Amino acid sequence: MMGGMAGLDEMEHPRPRNDPAAADRGMPGSEAEPAPLPRGPVSTALDPAAEPTLGEVRLPSRPQSAGIARRLTAAVLLKQWSLTPQLAEHAVLLVSELVGNAVRHTGARTFGLRMLRRRGWIRIEVRDPSRGLPCLMPVQEMDVSGRGLFLVDTLSDRWGVDLLPRGKTTWFEVRVADR
Repeated sequence: MMGGMAGLDEMEHPRPRNDPAAADRGMPGSEAEPAPLPRGPVSTALDPAAEPTLGEVRLPSRPQSAGIARRLTAAVLLKQWSLTPQLAEHAVLLVSELVGNAVRHTGARTFGLRMLRRRGWIRIEVRDPSRGLPCLMPVQEMDVSGRGLFLVDTLSDRWGVDLLPRGKTTWFEVRVADR
């Protein structure tokens, strides 16, 4: 592939500020909640002092890690950053989608989760060792899979994929009201 990959290193999808779809953000119906985390090696894989706002938190690439990532996201957004419950709910859903993609599609042993806040924005990143790019598929109302990036595109203000020397970071950003 000669020259065809130019521009993919910083793939970004901005969302217009006056997007009419932003008015109605209905959530899809009952998503199956994963089984509770088993006690033992899986729960000890996460250092209790892990802090995704200070650096990347490494998690095992297993379905149970989506629950850990959701709880970390909710704790940071609600307790540390005092953001609205609705914003936290959306971010938790989007983290779940990005983690799900990393676990299902990359064959990696681990993935990384990081959260950043700057004036007026939050950014959440999921890093994995695969350079395979996720793609946004057209979604029909009755589809039960393939909705992940559609939700990310719908509920975030911007999202993208940054290719790294080894792997990629898939991220989304959401505007927040600074108090």
